[in-house]
Order: sequence, then structure tokens, then C-alpha cells
Amino acid sequence: MKLQEINMEKYIAYVLDQSSRDVLKAKFPPKYPTFVGHHVTYQFGVPEGTELPPPAQLRVVGYVDSGDGLEALVVSVSGSTARQDGKIYHLTWSLDSGKYKPVDSNTLLKAKRYTIIRSIPINGNPELL
Repeated sequence: MKLQEINMEKYIAYVLDQSSRDVLKAKFPPKYPTFVGHHVTYQFGVPEGTELPPPAQLRVVGYVDSGDGLEALVVSVSGSTARQDGKIYHLTWSLDSGKYKPVDSNTLLKAKRYTIIRSIPINGNPELL
């Protein structure tokens, strides 16, 4: 199989800037060994060349912890925590990579209620990843 034959699904995400990561790290010191804190997925499974959304107002509004190796921050994107695909906008924060992958935050948020927090504004730029 040639490399160009592999169909890698791309996604649009708001990638956090370093100052936002630093603010959040001060408020939520990562509990698990692998720190992620990179992006908030906006839309999954988009083709190369998809137009990016405009900048959005991003706010961390919730926190969830599996208790055994995965934590995530719930994010409001322009006033909503609900993605178009029915999932919740979030930022995978830290994890035990022996037990979890970043994508597992979706399952955690589906299975467990998150704690609502006082909103924290963050900055992120839309990118195709």
C-alpha cells in the first residue's frame, strides 16, 4: 500500500495558544502523566481544503475526571458546548497513556457528568489538522 492511498481523516480544531495553556495549567495542574492540552475539535472527518470557521469565543466551562487516568475540560465555542455531531466541545487535559488516548474524552463525557466551573476565556485559532 502506498502512503498516498491511506485515507487519513482530517479535522478542524481550535488550537490553543501558549498563554491560554499556561493560565489553565495554573488553575488545573495536570493530574496524570501525559499532558495534552492542545486543541478543541470543532468538526471531525473533513476533506483537505475545507474552509475554516471564523475565530470563535472560547471559554472553559466545565471539568471532568475519570478518577483513573483521564481528565478533560469542557469548552464553550461561541456560546455552545454542543458540537454538530452531538458530542461535547472539550479539551483533553491529561491522561495515563497506558490506559487512555485523547479520543477517549468523548466517551468519558458521554458517560459521566462534568462539574460546571466559573468560565475561563481562552484563545485558540482554527486549523485543519
